[in-house]
Amino acid sequence: MTEVRFLPPAAKFLKKCKDKKLKLLYQQAIDKIKENHTVGEAKSGDLAGIYGYNIYYNKTNYELAYRVEYVENKIIIVIMAGTRENFYNELKRYMNI
Repeated sequence: MTEVRFLPPAAKFLKKCKDKKLKLLYQQAIDKIKENHTVGEAKSGDLAGIYGYNIYYNKTNYELAYRVEYVENKIIIVIMAGTRENFYNELKRYMNI
């Protein structure tokens, strides 16, 4: 069974999100990622090992960044969620890259 864990930036964004339709889209994205973690775009360079998943809603591009770890089972770690604007700069800052 695939486990999903949320790091503080992702958990904070999803908790503060008031739009039920957007929350549903994020949940559907996480369900798709649980089924097949390669549905997101694999990043390269500084962000190697991280996947990005795009969500388009209400003429805005939202992003979901995650990585996959294998301990006993596959674990999806959702690092950050939010709007595309400055998303990867914030992600790099959070990961101290």
